[in-house]
Amino acid sequence: MVVSICAQLFIVNNMKRIFLMFLLVIVIIGCRQSATVGLTEGYWLSELQLGDNQLLPFNFKVVVLGNGEYNIELYNAEEIILIDEIQVLGDSVVIKMPVFEGYLAGKYNEKEINGKFIKENEERVVPFRAVHGIKERFKSNGIPNTNISGDWEVEFKPENGESYMAKGTFRQVDDKVTGTFRTANGDYRFLEGINSADTVKFSTFDGTHAYLFKAKTTDTSMLGVFYSGNHSKENFVAKRNENYELPNTEALTYMKKGYDKLSFSFPDTKGNLVSLGDPAFKDKVVVVQIMGTWCPNCLDETKFLVEYLKKHPNKKLAVIALAFEYAKTKEAAHKSIDRLRERIGVEYPVLLAQYGGIDKQRAEKKLPMLNHVLSFPTTLVVNKMGNVEKIYTGFNGPATGSIYDSFKKDFHSFILQLLEA
Repeated sequence: MVVSICAQLFIVNNMKRIFLMFLLVIVIIGCRQSATVGLTEGYWLSELQLGDNQLLPFNFKVVVLGNGEYNIELYNAEEIILIDEIQVLGDSVVIKMPVFEGYLAGKYNEKEINGKFIKENEERVVPFRAVHGIKERFKSNGIPNTNISGDWEVEFKPENGESYMAKGTFRQVDDKVTGTFRTANGDYRFLEGINSADTVKFSTFDGTHAYLFKAKTTDTSMLGVFYSGNHSKENFVAKRNENYELPNTEALTYMKKGYDKLSFSFPDTKGNLVSLGDPAFKDKVVVVQIMGTWCPNCLDETKFLVEYLKKHPNKKLAVIALAFEYAKTKEAAHKSIDRLRERIGVEYPVLLAQYGGIDKQRAEKKLPMLNHVLSFPTTLVVNKMGNVEKIYTGFNGPATGSIYDSFKKDFHSFILQLLEA
């Protein structure tokens, strides 16, 4: 009887231990699940940590699709960038930008993400932090003393390098500011910010370029600093000038004396050499785009060209892109080109002209008939006889508003003129 009672007590105590262990397992699993419930839906404010202890803010919205899948909408003024490559594993998240190689990677919980913005080919890493539930980009520090709406003549002064000119065009409503800077190389994308007391701040982040501008303002002047990521800093001075214009971008790059035809031979992603002399381009108007998959202005132009070909199909019109890539290997460069073509729907040839860096002097050696390669993109229009008719330096994209609209009309008119010749 005593043995039986002892046996029963042993069984009961053993069952208690098993039950307690089972409860412990449930608690552990529950804690793990609660720590990795997934990204919280809604608005987030992210801040990249730049030099001089500066923070570059941008906003995004997480949309939960279910089954562990998400979309993200990233905002810059009127621009909305849709991100659909988000990987969540445990308490880690990787957000890969569309087209560009850059990605955000970090640890997350319901309220925060802490990590880094990484561009591997350029060996650049920028710390960032994102906080859920904040919709505003910049905090206001007071009623603005000025309204900066209008046009500005701007001089940028790099710490190492020559000064260059730009034109700033902005629109201010209350203390909110949108607009962009245009240079000979193209525009600085959709800028969004705030004018508070005597200080204006605006920023943009598009998955490759991270730009922050800060300036002290008066009614007629700005004195500021431009940060590009955490690797570049430039002072700038601006004065209000409604009559200021940049040099004609169609006159900056030209064919050297003695040349009237463009000549090249570069491989496509399948290894086939392609040149303007190929039968596929005989008796055609050809648009040749000097570009890179890393370049936001090139992306804007590529989207424009893809849409243009869809709206105005013509068997006598062709486009070729010559890619100059940061990627250290040919395979990585081709991978970037294939990614661009897939994501944007590029059906025309994109040839690998250079990899391992984007040194413009190297680019000029590969296209010796040009006086220089001043900008990515640079776009040449070749007539049916193979002669270069026009060269565009840089590209003013959607952020420039009426400038972009005028370009589209002029481009279409010029292409029609050449097709009908």
